[in-house]
Amino acid sequence: MSEQDARAAATEASPEDRAAALGTLLLQSLTALAAADQVEMACRIAGQAYAVLRRDDEHQAQRFNSLLHRLARRLNW
Repeated sequence: MSEQDARAAATEASPEDRAAALGTLLLQSLTALAAADQVEMACRIAGQAYAVLRRDDEHQAQRFNSLLHRLARRLNW
């Protein structure tokens, strides 16, 4: 898919679909951050995302909560 096609598809998507896509991108980014030995930073950002979403979008918030708990086991404090 070209960049232009991707932009066109994004503008046709509903706000909920765009928010879900952004959530997926952020989750992928946090997973990559953790894989680069930045687990604590990934956990902090996942926790912040959860706090932002918990009242308005429980499904998206739970995705970040799940990632946070998976990553927390890898912390070396």
